[in-house]
Amino acid sequence: MDFPKNFDFKSIEQKWRDFWESRKLYESSPNPEKPKFSVVIPPPNVTGILHTGHMLNNTIQDVYCRMKRLEGFEVCWVPGMDHAGIATQVMVEKDLARQDIKKEDLGREKFLEVVWDWKEKNGGTILRQLRKLGASVDWSKERFTLDDGLSLNVRKVFVDLYKKGLIYKGNRIVNWDPASKTAVSDDEIFYEERTDKLYFIKYIIDGSDEFITVATTRPETLFGDTAVAVNSKDKRYNSYKNKFVRLPILNKLIPVIEDDYVDIEFGTGALKITPAHDINDFEVGQRHGLEMINVLTTDSKLNEHAGEFAGLSVTDAREKVVERLKADGLLIKTEDYTHNVAVSDRTKAVIEPFLSEQWFVSMKKLAEPAINVVASGQIKFYPDRYVKVYNHWMNNIRDWCISRQLWWGHQIPIWYNKQTGEIYCEINPPADPENWEQDEDVLDTWFSSWLWPLSVFGWENNENDKSNEDLKYYYPTDFLSTGSEIIFLWVARMIMAGLEYMKEIPFKDVYF
Repeated sequence: MDFPKNFDFKSIEQKWRDFWESRKLYESSPNPEKPKFSVVIPPPNVTGILHTGHMLNNTIQDVYCRMKRLEGFEVCWVPGMDHAGIATQVMVEKDLARQDIKKEDLGREKFLEVVWDWKEKNGGTILRQLRKLGASVDWSKERFTLDDGLSLNVRKVFVDLYKKGLIYKGNRIVNWDPASKTAVSDDEIFYEERTDKLYFIKYIIDGSDEFITVATTRPETLFGDTAVAVNSKDKRYNSYKNKFVRLPILNKLIPVIEDDYVDIEFGTGALKITPAHDINDFEVGQRHGLEMINVLTTDSKLNEHAGEFAGLSVTDAREKVVERLKADGLLIKTEDYTHNVAVSDRTKAVIEPFLSEQWFVSMKKLAEPAINVVASGQIKFYPDRYVKVYNHWMNNIRDWCISRQLWWGHQIPIWYNKQTGEIYCEINPPADPENWEQDEDVLDTWFSSWLWPLSVFGWENNENDKSNEDLKYYYPTDFLSTGSEIIFLWVARMIMAGLEYMKEIPFKDVYF
């Protein structure tokens, strides 16, 4: 019994990890003789490494699981990883760029082979770290969102929602990443405080020398303006209502409209309305039947609608447009203006609000029962102040953009007939695939992770095999510990999916 002077964690910790794993101490199977306690790890990105937030969260889960084992529960703590669509694709594309290779040079099939190879060699660092740290998860149940079973679940749900009329394709404003050329979700952007210029521009009333002053940080988008809006209660503009103004540079007529969205106290009280490049303008445009003119290309350059400025980057175009406004006597003044600018978390490009044809899930019908189970206390939030946050979002829920212009991920199970344009939507491809072309987009990563509590217990087998013991025994799970920043992106959506497909809540207690 020679006790070393210093604790040798390398030999001691590895010894006990090996002891636990070799004896399968944390593996779980359905045991009707014992009460169960099931937990799923919020699946970390396959590209990620542990940070302090991950470690705090996993420690909390580990403490609960170890405590419940001591209390006599059959504990199942499920590990897994998320394929992290945009993060993984961006990382692999950067690796290829160092070799002067673009994904288009390889083609989709070969590129995906490269990504899978990258995943096997470099992915999953977080799970290896958790293993090394001795997290008491059931490693035999490890899942990945692109596993065959989980991928089947994704297709099943897409097809089901499409046939119910809850998935549709439409033109809406999305967060557009011009570097990776894809729509991105709210969690894939962050905001930087920046000081830009506020430009005060004359919009001349048609047939007179009078004008309305519009203040904007984005003069380069004026080519997409289809109205100037004022508040119906703003007496300053009474004489201009129902008249037209001349759009600077293009000199075309656009109407002056009244909309209560306009804040009388902000700026000049008059707004240029660019429905294809601002979510609020889009909604104003829909209310008033305005034309939607997209003036940007997918890589954030001005397109043919900008006339002589076509082909310029947003930054260069802004400079040139301001020069032209000055020359035309239409620029009244500029002021410094500090505001938050949306930036892509993965590519650091400035996010563009962008009118784009995408696939959406209609959310209101799915949200109603999910609001009720939290209100009734079937699902409890800790701290309970998050109930208000949850309710605010759920009661004002917008449709979910689920398509991504990527190659890595779950390709949308929609096929178009090459001759007739007919749409085919089923779990499996058409019997004569040579006559059909599959939709090129993949699904938002969250479309697989909202099924996580179902998928990890083999929901794909449930339809034909009602004896799915794991699902029957472990679902619903008991405890979820996660970050408050994904209360909408993940927690709310898991509740909706669980109620829609299991007719039951996915978990009982949520700790933020």
